[in-house]
Amino acid sequence: MSNKVMIIGTGNVGASIGFSLASQRTPVNELVLVDIDQADAEGEAMDLRDTLAVSPTYLKISAGSYEKDARDTDIAIFTAGAAQKKGGETRIELLARNAKILHNVIDQLLAANFHGILLIVTNPVDVMSYLAMQYSNFPSYKIIGSGTVLDSARLRYHLAERLSVSPKSIHAYQVGEHGDSEFAIWSTANVGSQPINKLLKKSELDKIEEDTKLAAYKIIEKKGATYYGIGACVTSIVNCIFNDERRVLPVSTYDAYTDTFFGFPSVVGRRGVVRRLDTELSEDEALKLQSSINIIKKAIDSIPTK
Repeated sequence: MSNKVMIIGTGNVGASIGFSLASQRTPVNELVLVDIDQADAEGEAMDLRDTLAVSPTYLKISAGSYEKDARDTDIAIFTAGAAQKKGGETRIELLARNAKILHNVIDQLLAANFHGILLIVTNPVDVMSYLAMQYSNFPSYKIIGSGTVLDSARLRYHLAERLSVSPKSIHAYQVGEHGDSEFAIWSTANVGSQPINKLLKKSELDKIEEDTKLAAYKIIEKKGATYYGIGACVTSIVNCIFNDERRVLPVSTYDAYTDTFFGFPSVVGRRGVVRRLDTELSEDEALKLQSSINIIKKAIDSIPTK
């Protein structure tokens, strides 16, 4: 690997990922920005290069193209697509508009001999990840969706605020669809080996879980879009891959039993998805997960995959 990353789509999300990569200590050596608006990609690259003199890591940053850059790109981060509308548009409602964009981009990547890992960020991310596997014919371990990494970060923040500890000391996951049917695995959530469901009342846990699910809608209503959080989370995934950290992240990965993608604790390393963990769920959590999977599968079935 040359540790080269391509960000496809230089809107708010793509630009925030680029800034996060450029401003943190990262093993990325080269960052290429690609957008249907070439001038925008060039402008973002110029702006990001202005940070290099004071950034902790030096990396080559440029606006590029599939033809010139895809062949030696290790991770292609797909952020292109339509933005989620104000007024309560769900992530699933974005699907029809974004599936066509994804298919076109993957066709161009394959034509340019791209063989790296596809990291899907565009919503609805679970469905888009499944479609990416179908459109590319890549093995499932090379397709990673950002899944519920951001949702889990939000969950840990809310819990940390309530428990007066660092979010990094909270071990809890939001899983399932990155959307309205996601839920927290409370049965195994803990802080310092103390079960969280014994530290907080059920009513408190329900409120925290609901606040986590509604966070994106509230941000979109106030400022139009969310992008800083996902920028930091995607950087974490990229670092995990290049450093072969084999860290457990609730990314969206392929589940052969249900033939779908959804966010669930998985080991991530240099090859992509190393394995999905067989995390034990309570009976209620298992029912919630199946319900979430059914929603994702219904959306997948509404889109031609070939």
